[in-house]
Amino acid sequence: MAAPALLLPSPIEVVEDERLDAAGVRLLLKRDDLIHPDLPGNKWRKLKYNLDAARAAEASRLLTFGGAYSNHIRAVAAAGALFGFETIGVIRGEAYDPLNSSLQFAVDHGMHLTYLDRHTYRMKADPEVIDQLQRDLGDFYLIPEGGSNALAVRGCAELVSEIVEYFDVICCGVGTGGTLAGIAAGLNAGQRAIGFSSLKGGDFLIDDVATLQRDALGDETGNWQVETGYHFGGYAKTNPELTAFVADFESRHGLRLDWVYVAKMMFGIYDLVAQDRFPAGTRIVAVITGPDFGGQIRS
Repeated sequence: MAAPALLLPSPIEVVEDERLDAAGVRLLLKRDDLIHPDLPGNKWRKLKYNLDAARAAEASRLLTFGGAYSNHIRAVAAAGALFGFETIGVIRGEAYDPLNSSLQFAVDHGMHLTYLDRHTYRMKADPEVIDQLQRDLGDFYLIPEGGSNALAVRGCAELVSEIVEYFDVICCGVGTGGTLAGIAAGLNAGQRAIGFSSLKGGDFLIDDVATLQRDALGDETGNWQVETGYHFGGYAKTNPELTAFVADFESRHGLRLDWVYVAKMMFGIYDLVAQDRFPAGTRIVAVITGPDFGGQIRS
């Protein structure tokens, strides 16, 4: 089967904005959302080496986990269709009827959906739960929720080498920590990474990122941090301030920001710039990890 056409390296765009100019800050966008329509951004980077590992293990079926509006579920379904794997999506909560657009996309790309009640879903990494899924569904190659594991860290680390312009700080949204762990692993001395949590109470992500780095690299890099104050109420939640920011950014720059992760990161960057948290002359790269697929916005 022919490999899909991927736009790699993904483009770099300069943001022209008088608010940044006034602070002496240069902002670049790493447009990973343009890598592939169905495998955008960190989705492809996280899956790349997991797909290789599944192929090496002679697995024919991928299984992963996600919520009902998960872009990761969409991406694994698309990857299965593109690379010749059967796919199973284990969805948190009760079965949906009718399916929302994200789950319908997954089914249309050949994914079999099954559901776990929320209590069992919280224990999805336990061997007993995995063993039961194998008994019920047959053998599979397991990709964790959000795609974050040591192989995902390796894939995300490759992003940094694609950026030929000098920069001081690189920023990304954080949901499970794999993208931040990988990006930080790819940095040069003197550079640092900032992850913006989209989850309320996201302090636990600090331990998760550290664990991912230890699993992938043997140690932590120490050149990253997680900002937890820009979640806007929690995952998939927004408020009028964030909604207005998204509309204003699109009006100024012609880019509609994904409101689940990217918009919260970008709001955080502009807010930190306004607080003079970045010295004049700082060059920042913001990783645009995915398009706005829509879905369920909660305010």
